[in-house]
Amino acid sequence: MSVSAWPAPYAFAPVNARIRVPGSKSETNRAYVLAALSDATTTITGALESRDTALMRAGLSALGVRFSSPSFSAAERPSLSQLVTPPATFTCVPGGIDVGLAGTVLRFLPALAALAPGLTRFYGDARAADRPIAPLLQALRSLGVTITNDRLPFTLQAPNKLDSRAVLLDASASSQFVSALLLAGARYPHGIEIALTGSQPPSRPHIDMTINMLRERKVSLTASATKFSVSPGPISALNQLIAPDLTNAAAFLAAGVLTAGRVEVLDWPETTNQPGDLIRVIISRFGARVERTSNGVVALPDRPLTACDIDLSAASELTPVVAALAAFSRGTTRISGIAHIRGHETDRIAAIVNTLRSVGITANELHDGLAITGATKRLTGTMLATYADHRMAHLAALLGLKVPGVLLDDVATTAKTLPQFPEIWSAMVAGTTGELAGDNKRRQHTSKDQLDES
Repeated sequence: MSVSAWPAPYAFAPVNARIRVPGSKSETNRAYVLAALSDATTTITGALESRDTALMRAGLSALGVRFSSPSFSAAERPSLSQLVTPPATFTCVPGGIDVGLAGTVLRFLPALAALAPGLTRFYGDARAADRPIAPLLQALRSLGVTITNDRLPFTLQAPNKLDSRAVLLDASASSQFVSALLLAGARYPHGIEIALTGSQPPSRPHIDMTINMLRERKVSLTASATKFSVSPGPISALNQLIAPDLTNAAAFLAAGVLTAGRVEVLDWPETTNQPGDLIRVIISRFGARVERTSNGVVALPDRPLTACDIDLSAASELTPVVAALAAFSRGTTRISGIAHIRGHETDRIAAIVNTLRSVGITANELHDGLAITGATKRLTGTMLATYADHRMAHLAALLGLKVPGVLLDDVATTAKTLPQFPEIWSAMVAGTTGELAGDNKRRQHTSKDQLDES
C-alpha cells in the first residue's frame, strides 16, 4: 500500500500552545499485564490507545484475558477506561500472537505465556525479527519452557508447571528483559530470582517503574543493581490512572524551544519513573528554561541553545528529540550511552545520522552514540525516511519547524504511540491547538485499596 508524504509544518513564527498528550505507553502496557495477572478485575483509566497498546490487548485477550468497558455517564466517562478481568487459567495460543514492532509485547507476553501450558506461537513485523530477545528466551528455558528459536518468529511450549526459580540474564540490550520476568514472576510457582550478567541494563528508570507498580500491588520483591527476587503469591488488583506519555511530550516541549516560543504540556506528573521526565533537565543543559506551572510544565528559550555532552543511557528513547535540539545548538553535542538503540525499531543511531545529513547538518556515529554539530548555514528540506519508527518521525517533524520543505515518507508510523500526532502537531504550529478531545479528561476512579493506602 502506498503512503502519501506528509509535509512537516514550517514555523513561520514562534510556536505557542498548550498541549495535553495521551497516556504513557510504558505504563499502559505494564498496567494491562499486571491487571491480567491480578487476583480480581481492574479498572484502567486514561490508557493510551495506539498500535502498541492494541497489540498488547489483543495478545492478552488471546491468552484468556477479558477486556470490557465500564459503565459511566456521558458526563463522567474518561478518555479510555477499561475493565480487565483475568482468567482462572491462561490458555495457550497455537494460532499465534502478533507482536507487531512493539518491544513491550515482544518481551512481556512470552514471560506471561510461560503460565499457559501448551504451545504459543509469536510473530510480528519483519523488523521485529532483528529486535533482541534471545537472553530472555534463554532465561525462560532455564525455568523449564521449550522455545524453538532465538528471535521472531518462535514457538513457546510451556510445561504444566515451571520447575525452577533462579535465572541468569544478560539484559545489556534491553531493560524489558528484566521487567518481563519481574511482571510475571509472582505468579510463577517458585517466584523468580534474577542475577544479571554482562553490563548494566539501559533505561534503568523503566525497571524502577515496573518495581514500583508491583509494590503498589503488594508484591514482595527485592532489588539491587545486579539481582532481583520476587516471592510467589497473588498480585492484588489495583485500579490505575495512566499518566501522560512524557517521551511523546518531549517533542512538543522541544518545539517551543526551537521556535523561540512557549509550549506548555499539561498534567505533567509531580513524581514519575518515566525516563521521559529527564527531558526537563536535558533542555536546561542546552540553555533553555523549564518551569512548572499550575497545570503542567513549560519550556522557554532564554538565549541561543548551546551544545553539551549528554549521557542518555537512562532515557535513550529521548535521543531523536535531543538530536533535534543539538542540530540547532551552537557547537558540537556528543550523546553517549545509547549503543543499544541500534536494536530499537530501526538502527536509530544510523537513522539519526542519515536524517540530519539529509538536510545539511553535520552528524557522525560514535561507538556508543552521536556527535552533532549545530547548523551554521541555511538548510534545505527534502523527503525524510521515518524507518517505520515513531521517534524518527518526531525528529523529522522537529527539523521541519526550522527547515522549509521537509516531507515525511510515512507519518502514520506515529500511530505506534500517538495516533493523533499529525493533527496535534499541525494545529500546534498553526496556533489553533486546544486541549485534545477525548483523551483530555483524566478522572481517577479509586479502588478501596487506593483509599486505604492514601
